[in-house]
Amino acid sequence: MHVRHLGVTDFRSWPSAELALAPGVSVLLGRNGQGKTNLVEAVGYLATLSSHRVSTDAPLVRSGAERAVARAAVVNDGRELLVEVAITPGRANKARINRSPVGRPREVLGILRTVLFAPEDLALVRGDPGERRRFLDDLLVTRRPRLAGVRADYEKVLRQRSALLKSAGAALRRGGARDGSATATLDVWDTHLAEHGSLLLAARLDLLAELAPHVTGSYAALAPESRPAALRYRSSLGEVLPEGYGRPGAERADPELLEACLLSELARVRTQEVDRGVCLVGPHRDDVELTLGDHPAKGYASHGESWSYALALRLGSFALLRAEGSDPVLVLDDVFAELDLRRRSALATVAATAEQVLITAAVAEDVPAELDGARFEVVAVDTEQGRTSQVHRVR
Repeated sequence: MHVRHLGVTDFRSWPSAELALAPGVSVLLGRNGQGKTNLVEAVGYLATLSSHRVSTDAPLVRSGAERAVARAAVVNDGRELLVEVAITPGRANKARINRSPVGRPREVLGILRTVLFAPEDLALVRGDPGERRRFLDDLLVTRRPRLAGVRADYEKVLRQRSALLKSAGAALRRGGARDGSATATLDVWDTHLAEHGSLLLAARLDLLAELAPHVTGSYAALAPESRPAALRYRSSLGEVLPEGYGRPGAERADPELLEACLLSELARVRTQEVDRGVCLVGPHRDDVELTLGDHPAKGYASHGESWSYALALRLGSFALLRAEGSDPVLVLDDVFAELDLRRRSALATVAATAEQVLITAAVAEDVPAELDGARFEVVAVDTEQGRTSQVHRVR
């Protein structure tokens, strides 16, 4: 798989840009703040419908513009598709495939698959559980685009059930009956939450069981002197979660069994949830525990070990996707400057085998020699309309 052409309009710093690309290595060079990361961010957005830098779409639209557009011609197994997404803050985004509108933007998911490694990935190791949940869910959707609907349905139910719990808790604090009208519909929402949550949870557990060996192997190659890395799913179900689920070699998770477990646990914590006004059970409360030896990586890993772990998560993802028959586009956003020589070499060795690699770097010396390829220069310029960016091929 590779991107043959990338275009953006009013995306971040770019009023417009058109970039012809090819299989192999393409390097975008430019000092910080010139706009090079904005281009690979557009590639990532077309693959996942989200940014690796911000949690909302509004910052993606150039100041003063009403909407941003990202488009790419994607070639996979000799077949080319043009995918385009128009981003309009405050309104529903629109998407097209081969210039024909589709009903929902998520229908474009799966056309372009990427694995993106960026400095922000250090938060996968050092950040809060939400970072690791998002990592797992994004990889889920990359492999099985239909799960975007499951994820969206679960998040919708969670918002509605959480709002009901808040109102129920407020009513209780005002002296209302614990079994009054404010909680009368909770049983219905429990059913919906367990139904959608069990599908999401089962998919996560199966994914982690497949991903973990790739991550462990990648980490051992990056840091052979370090303690062994392992991944474990920590569920809000606690010991109710069937033993072995989510671990390498485990049987596939049973959504019906998980649905029953969720319903049972929701009933058990009902009083606590109403008292606190929050939903205490479900995939939104889960985490992926990253360990080195007998200790969690968070709080125990050195800076170098944390970088190695973050990189191993991405390289493991790449290996898992590659094993399914088609290389994802590998995007390396300004990461070589953060890595020592050994980690640079290990990353370059994998990258050199990918069908397409997109790299951003501040200076050419940051890019390993084995990743020689097309070079583009990205510069910011001041015009009468304001500051903008320009890109041109130099090799």
